[in-house]
Formats: sequence, C-alpha cells, structure tokens
Amino acid sequence: MEGMNWREVITADPDVVRGQVRFAGTRIPVSVVLDCLAGGMTEAEIVREYPTLPARAVRAALAYAAELARDDILPLAASQ
Repeated sequence: MEGMNWREVITADPDVVRGQVRFAGTRIPVSVVLDCLAGGMTEAEIVREYPTLPARAVRAALAYAAELARDDILPLAASQ
C-alpha cells in the first residue's frame, strides 16, 4: 500500500523543541497528535485544538508511526 510522504510534513531540528520530531512550521511535536488519537480524539477535534497544524498533519503522524512500527522491533512480553 502506498502511503503519504510524511517527510513533507514532519521534521526535526535540534534547535527547535529540543530536537523532537514535529510538524514543519510549528512547534507541535508529532507525539502530541499521536497522544490525542490514542486518547480518542477525532481528526477534526485535533485540528480545532491545534489550529496551526498543517492540513495533512494527522495522516502524516499516522504514516510516521506506521513506518516506525514496521522498522523498529520492540520486545513484547509473551501473552499469558
């Protein structure tokens, strides 16, 4: 499946927000949007809460997270 190019929307700079991955042109870390989604907020609610977010921010955050999930193997405890 071909996804969006999150690199057009997401950036990092060691001199901005302590180098956290953030949305270009803002000081809003990607983790904020992912936390909002995990907390049950809709895309519309997130955009209302953070009006400076780029139009594609939520989809870019999801694409970024999906790529990290594919690339990084995290040890998970075996289910009991």
